[in-house]
Amino acid sequence: MAKSFEEEVSRVMDSMFENEMKKVNDMLEQELLISLIGEVNAGKSSTVNKIIGKDIASTNPMPGETVSVDPYNLEGLENIKFMDTPGLNDPNDENPKKTLEFVQQSDVVLFFLNAAGTVFSESEKEKFAGIEKHNKDILIVLNKIDAAEDIPSIIEFVKNHTGGKYKVIPISSKTGENLETLKKEILFLLEKKGKDLLFAKSMKEKSAAANRWIIGAGVSAGVIGASPIPGSDIIPLTSLQVGLIIKLSKLYDKPLSKKAAKDMIVITATQTIGHTLYRQALKFIPGAGSVIGGTVASAMTLALGYGVRYAYENNIAIDYDMIGDLFEKYKAREKKA
Repeated sequence: MAKSFEEEVSRVMDSMFENEMKKVNDMLEQELLISLIGEVNAGKSSTVNKIIGKDIASTNPMPGETVSVDPYNLEGLENIKFMDTPGLNDPNDENPKKTLEFVQQSDVVLFFLNAAGTVFSESEKEKFAGIEKHNKDILIVLNKIDAAEDIPSIIEFVKNHTGGKYKVIPISSKTGENLETLKKEILFLLEKKGKDLLFAKSMKEKSAAANRWIIGAGVSAGVIGASPIPGSDIIPLTSLQVGLIIKLSKLYDKPLSKKAAKDMIVITATQTIGHTLYRQALKFIPGAGSVIGGTVASAMTLALGYGVRYAYENNIAIDYDMIGDLFEKYKAREKKA
């Protein structure tokens, strides 16, 4: 049975590994453009530095520091551009048309407001209305909440003046408060465009992105395990898991061969439920069997994803005993749910 199982996984890997790898590599070759819009001293540059984990943007608070639309890049990730624009109230803004051009091309527009200042001033309202006509992928970043009071009221005020159509994320670029929430919202917008991996690679702390993909894969695996799948019972789950492993390898800059990916899947299946049960769990069985299949497939995928993430983050070999323990934990949790 072991040989037959491994042969089946190898056959599936032969047909899908290169396709999945190409798909992910194509994602990384795209250009990602994020525009930073806001008045002088709204904390645009300091926020980007916090997200990236490096000082790539100047944080000089003097008006006129940014006098043109300039990209911030990371070494090795030149196709990711954070476009810093002159402050909306900066008299040295020499090229507002160029700013608008970049806004139109942007994948995400971060519109910064200063919670400690005059929130949504007349000039901000005017600029926001102009931007909104050209790009709807806007996140409103309410910065400097550490220096302001009654943040819920400020958020409600902003929502009322923007029709409640956009997320308002209160943050402090000084203390780091809610920066993880901002990252997650950016990832959510970019996921729909297939550019979330690009943004995730630019972040120093990558766990938020990895966890999002792992949880999503776990949910999808549960659907696969609980539904009637025509043809081979191994193909859909293996494809899902291969795609997840490849994205994690690219996120953490770890080389991944087809053989290594196959070994991860085969050993995980053996360590968790064994060859025979792995095959049976993915077959549609009316009634309770379908739920059991969904639970097993989801728990196995979650355990694999978190096990690979932990190994990559700590630069160690994959611990399959830990993956087995995680599987039991997630399986028990799924059954309770």
